Amino acid sequence: MRTVLRSVFILAILAIAVATWAALEGHRRFTGPGPAAEPVTLVIPKGTGLEAIARKLTEAGVVPDPYSFMVGAKLRGASLKAGEYAFPAHVSPAEAMAMMAEGRTVVHKLTVAEGLSTRQVLALVDEADYLAGSVTRSPAEGTLLPETWYLSRDDQRDEVVARMEKSMRALMEQLWPQRAAELPIKSKEQALVLASIVERETGIKAERPMVAAVFINRLRLGMKLQSDPTVIYGVSDKLGVLDRPVTRADLDNPHPWNTYVIDGLPPTPIANPGRASIEAVLHPADTDALYFVADGSGGHVFARSLDEHNKNVANWRKVEKARRAGQ
Repeated sequence: MRTVLRSVFILAILAIAVATWAALEGHRRFTGPGPAAEPVTLVIPKGTGLEAIARKLTEAGVVPDPYSFMVGAKLRGASLKAGEYAFPAHVSPAEAMAMMAEGRTVVHKLTVAEGLSTRQVLALVDEADYLAGSVTRSPAEGTLLPETWYLSRDDQRDEVVARMEKSMRALMEQLWPQRAAELPIKSKEQALVLASIVERETGIKAERPMVAAVFINRLRLGMKLQSDPTVIYGVSDKLGVLDRPVTRADLDNPHPWNTYVIDGLPPTPIANPGRASIEAVLHPADTDALYFVADGSGGHVFARSLDEHNKNVANWRKVEKARRAGQ
């Protein structure tokens, strides 16, 4: 009887020792450095269970085996989120689990520059291969806020476009009540139209209040805006760019956006303006300038009279001629 008890006792001790060793080894494998010699990016689809996640991580070389990862995740009650993860080299299974439990997914940046037409913006969204779904929304011109958007893999394209629209509405709701008094602009929609023209006329932030003021002054006096970008918008099928210079025939083309032909503002924006251009329209510079032309250095020179403007145009043509001769 004593021999049997001694054997049972020894077996129990051995079982405890084995269990202790297994627990310590499992903890070591779970918390120690993983096998990945280089960073690993892995996509975990929605609906993937713990066992399948553990096997994906093992096959990708992120964790040493699926079992220690599953046990560790279960013991910690971790709820793992789907998404795209960039696991650093030698990440421990415990840290990989924490990344997934916290949803620390890869962040993609989609930069929408100021002054792009809606067609151009939707093309950018469509070309972002990390997004999902199709673009079925048809946002109006000028209603998408240009900025850098931070997105995750499989974000829906329509939802991204909807975020851009919502952000533009929110910005206009914020800025419109703060506008200068007695502007010849009667609505947020008109402000967007003029801001889009300012956006396309100059890429220099400091110039925008002056450019806006020229157009504001022209509106007050009933003068045509005579903005080349409005001409380009109408003859480019609303793309907003041409692969050739503007011609006299373009300037005479009687489309609805041609401000050489129509009075006042065009019926819609010609691009998606950024915050600076919107603020410039709502708070134009204090000037009586009515004209501007390129100065040859990337900016513009402004004039109060037609005679002064014609001199500036002549100077600009000399710069153009010298450039062509140099080429």
